Amino acid sequence: MSDIERIRNFSIIAHIDHGKSTIADRIIHKCGGLTEREMKQQVLDSMDIERERGITIKAQTVKLKYKAKDGNTYTFNIIDTPGHVDFGYEVSRSLSACEGSLLIVDSTQGVEAQTLANVYQALEINHEVIPILNKIDLPASDLDKTKKEIEDVIGIDTSSAIGCSGKTGEGIDDILEAIVNILPAPKGEQEDKLKSLLVDSWYDTYLGVVILVRVLNGKIKKDMKIKLMSNDQEYVIEKVGVFTPKPDNIDQLSSGQIGFIITGIKSLSETKVGDTICDASDPIDVPLPGFKPSKPVVFCGLFPIDSSEYQKLKDGLAKLKLNDASFSYEAESSSALGLGFRCGFLGLLHLEITTERLEREFDVSLITTTPGVIYKVHKVKGETIDLQNPSNMPDPTQIEKIEEPWIKATIITPDEYLGTIIKICQDKRGIQTNLTYSGSRAVLSYELPLNEIVFDFNDKLKSVSSGYASFEYEITGHKEGELVKLSILVNTEPVDALAMIIHKEFAEKTGRQVCEKLKDLIPRHNFMIPIQAAIGGKIVARESIKGFSKDVLTKIHGGGAGDRKKKLLKKQKKGKARSKQFGRVEIPQEAFIGVLKINKED
Repeated sequence: MSDIERIRNFSIIAHIDHGKSTIADRIIHKCGGLTEREMKQQVLDSMDIERERGITIKAQTVKLKYKAKDGNTYTFNIIDTPGHVDFGYEVSRSLSACEGSLLIVDSTQGVEAQTLANVYQALEINHEVIPILNKIDLPASDLDKTKKEIEDVIGIDTSSAIGCSGKTGEGIDDILEAIVNILPAPKGEQEDKLKSLLVDSWYDTYLGVVILVRVLNGKIKKDMKIKLMSNDQEYVIEKVGVFTPKPDNIDQLSSGQIGFIITGIKSLSETKVGDTICDASDPIDVPLPGFKPSKPVVFCGLFPIDSSEYQKLKDGLAKLKLNDASFSYEAESSSALGLGFRCGFLGLLHLEITTERLEREFDVSLITTTPGVIYKVHKVKGETIDLQNPSNMPDPTQIEKIEEPWIKATIITPDEYLGTIIKICQDKRGIQTNLTYSGSRAVLSYELPLNEIVFDFNDKLKSVSSGYASFEYEITGHKEGELVKLSILVNTEPVDALAMIIHKEFAEKTGRQVCEKLKDLIPRHNFMIPIQAAIGGKIVARESIKGFSKDVLTKIHGGGAGDRKKKLLKKQKKGKARSKQFGRVEIPQEAFIGVLKINKED
């Protein structure tokens, strides 16, 4: 048996919280990757946020040795993948580097929406999939029901499914043997020209850019000159190594193996994920197909609460960008919030995690504006522009039509919550495309506009279904919609940070809610402040904040002083008019945060 036949490259896929990282820990421990002292929970989750939230954000890799029952020693390369929809691009690249997958399903909960999405990705690229039923130590575990659900919903055979418990370690040996016996070995020729896939890259403060590669053919050695085919640049390899999970330097990586190389690159933008690496002296002709690039879909403004922290925020964003190529930002200024940045994210979780990292790692207090999506605005003259920021929307007379992004959503829910969930989808302008059943669970397919779900759809779904419903989506394209710009005017001045693009149907109602909310949150001034919501030139809602009123008549005593009273009141009225004209309304930060919450409470 050759060396390559003793290699198994596999990834672990599952829904959030079904136990991927725990089972990876068990396998690492069993294969002796780390000593008892070095072991900690979620070994592959290196970020604090990953550990606290119990989610995987970055795909991690580890190389292990396993002595099987047939007496041979096998090399395992595991890639642990994220389960959350926002990090789907991480999943696709991880799967491309492997030949097989372990599908982990929680035997107490059954198949969830993200399990489906990730497994379909694996089946598309002809992966061998081993179903693993986790959490069999819990009393609620039902193996037969879960097996039937996997067969009904996903359509893969479960006769070789393995029951295990990440917590107690039961069934881990069976998993290791199944990996050896069921999963295929990689194909590849040691003696061919070098052909390898750039799976991932990240920035290390000491080493520069670390590149994770999967060698398909040939060998990668230290001091070898390589070429990245996307930008036609050549580099010399300084280090070659593998993760066991600790970084371990080796002399070479041969076909079928996964490891890292360091070439002295300082900028992540040079290393495109999915790129092909070949030998500079003997290049190959056709590069590998690569992956779909990850595009930001949700945009929002990030502003520091204290304007003196602007530089801190700028440095923080630049550092995060080093390790997250899917994140984009550009400078923006707002009359209400000062200087800040317009940032693009893959989804709401990605937004949440990025803002949390900024606040935690760089100590910046932030205000986040309303998340929005990219609209395609078709002008009358035939020009099409991509619009992210509502305040940049052209005049309505110049617009022929506006298109908004739509998604295809898959929702899996227990039967009793179906009615409420359908109502939520209808309220969000959803179009139902399919409804199937698997036992007592319904699988719903919906087409929905992205801007309706970007806010709080997931939160609502979880709250009405007691946390049982799961949701997965993919973007399908743009469709024309009846969209208008809702402007908020305070003291007749438009506040650009509160502007939003919204469907015509909901514009008036939202305008009224925003005005009511601002009335409570903006403090009183010496003059009356009108708060208005407008669509184009039409005012659709109005609230007034009364000004402070000083009693100027207290000084006057005795009768016959009517003229003096009139005079004083007239003088006061003039003063108020002047202060209204020149007075500036200070909008507190709570007001912006309060308006953001409106949609969530709706």
